Amino acid sequence: MKILMINKFLHPNGGSETYIFRLGDSLTARGHQVQYFGMEHQGRCVGNRVNAYTSDMDFHGGSKLAKLTYPIKTVYSSEARKKLRLVLEDFQPDVCHLNNFNYQLTPSILLEIAQWKKAGHPCRVIFTAHDYQLVCPNHMCSNPNTGENCEKCLGGHFGNCTKGRCIHGSLAKSAVGTLEAALWNGCGVYKNIDVMICCSEFLKTKMDSNPLFAKKTLALHNFVDKAEKREVEKQDYVLYFGRFSREKGIGTLIQAARELPEIPFIFAGTGPLEGEISGVPNIKNVGFQRGQALETLIRQALFSLCPSEVYDNCPFSVMESQLYGTPVLGADIGGIPELIEEGKTGELFESGNAVQLKEKIKMLWENRELTARYSENCAHIRFDDVDTYTEKLLKLYRGEPLC
Repeated sequence: MKILMINKFLHPNGGSETYIFRLGDSLTARGHQVQYFGMEHQGRCVGNRVNAYTSDMDFHGGSKLAKLTYPIKTVYSSEARKKLRLVLEDFQPDVCHLNNFNYQLTPSILLEIAQWKKAGHPCRVIFTAHDYQLVCPNHMCSNPNTGENCEKCLGGHFGNCTKGRCIHGSLAKSAVGTLEAALWNGCGVYKNIDVMICCSEFLKTKMDSNPLFAKKTLALHNFVDKAEKREVEKQDYVLYFGRFSREKGIGTLIQAARELPEIPFIFAGTGPLEGEISGVPNIKNVGFQRGQALETLIRQALFSLCPSEVYDNCPFSVMESQLYGTPVLGADIGGIPELIEEGKTGELFESGNAVQLKEKIKMLWENRELTARYSENCAHIRFDDVDTYTEKLLKLYRGEPLC
């Protein structure tokens, strides 16, 4: 089978890139052919045989002339269609697997795929939704100006994005985002997608606010690497690892930590609130960690924290913690509750509630028998690894149901 992975970034940039690279390797190992289409970039590490990519769009840099053309290019890209046509004609894929494509590649690529199919080239179109982009122009279901979660655009009411200046706090950018969403949803271009994979049931409910999408969506949690079961001696600390930012609940967590001076916390990561962390005596910031160092931190923690205050869908931190035998205290928001068996592999608290967070941390810290039982229960957690996920994906590629 020939699979064309489509994603705006073809260099290591975030979760969606990790997703397509790992899947590409897994599919290739099974004898399938995989090529990639997206933007050119000096860090690009995957590609296609004809070396056809769109120009790099740097919204935070670039020339003044380039920035003047961005409002048009983020809505419709003739360049993306032209370059994609070259790849389609050369590679002749059986499947086009779309990931993040709005703004840089634009939904116009779906018009090109549809045209190519009408010319007699059967091809399945699969889309993995990594965020809320197709139902929320700023892709977060959150107003960055107020910090509040927001669902006003759901159901196609995209004008609320402009009213709330939801994209970078800019009226102009928000208007462009509103136009992009209204245009492509209005013209029905997304009917060309056969299956929409949502990485949480929560995300699926938001996608289903569009009646067209509701006929195409299915929930399939992301994959995570297998973890060897290993006995480790738990250490006396509570762990947070991830980004140090408001939307991740760090402000609320810092407040709770200040009121629990007898409990040592380890924070592993980076972010804009790093300065506030340094002023708390019982928080040790070990910086960004990865690989074996991060695994050891997770395995030895008494429990880990996921205090997010936005609609996170399928946080790897929650899955990794449990796979390494560490229970999780997570916010009851987004897709987080889907990953934690409350009272078995962890606990939940009301997102943004510093008092309840403090109480739950104190309860778990003082009840070592409970956390030990939760740790043991984590040994029975079953999340899909990349091999299991790939087998499910291949069924979708072939048009077979998941059952």
